[in-house]
Amino acid sequence: MNKIIFGCFFLFGIIALAQNTQEMSNTIYQFKVDDIEGKEFDLATLKGKKVMLVNTASKCGLTPQYEQLEEIYKEYKNDNFMVIGFPANNFASQEPGSDEDIAQFYERNYGVTFPMMSKISVKGYDMHPLYQLLTQKSKNGLEDSEVQWNFQKYLINEEGKLVKVIDPRTLPNDDSILQWIKS
Repeated sequence: MNKIIFGCFFLFGIIALAQNTQEMSNTIYQFKVDDIEGKEFDLATLKGKKVMLVNTASKCGLTPQYEQLEEIYKEYKNDNFMVIGFPANNFASQEPGSDEDIAQFYERNYGVTFPMMSKISVKGYDMHPLYQLLTQKSKNGLEDSEVQWNFQKYLINEEGKLVKVIDPRTLPNDDSILQWIKS
C-alpha cells in the first residue's frame, strides 16, 4: 500500500514538473543570466512584473536613452515594473568595453540603478538564447523580429511573455510605453 501511495506522489510530482517546464518554455522565466558583476540573475524572480528588456551600448547616438530608462524605472519600480539592460556590441562596435568599463560608464554618466546584465550577443550566430526567444515566433508565440539597433525594447507581461517589440528610436518614456506600464 505504501509503495502505491509513494508511486502516486512520485507520478504527480513528475507531471507537475513537466507542466511547470512547459509553462516556462516560452517565457523569459526559463533563463538565468549573469549580471554586470558576474552574479547569476534568475529571470524567474520577475514573475508577476511587467519587464522592459533593452539591449544597450555606451557609444551610440541613442545612449542618452539611459536617462529615460532610469526615470521610468524609478517612477514605476514599486508598481511591479522592471527595466533590465543587456549591453551588446553587435552594432558598429558601439559597446567595446568590458563589463567593468560598461558599469563605470552608465553609473558615472547616467546614474543607472536598474539591473544591468553582463554583455551578450543579441544577433548573429552567437545570439544569446534569451534573444532567440525574443526574436523567434516559434519560441515567443507572438512574432518574428530582428534586433534592429541598440536600445530596441521588448515588453514582457506579468506572465513572462513577450507582448510588444519597440523600435530603438522610440524613447523609453513614449506615451504608448507609459500607458502599457500603467495598464
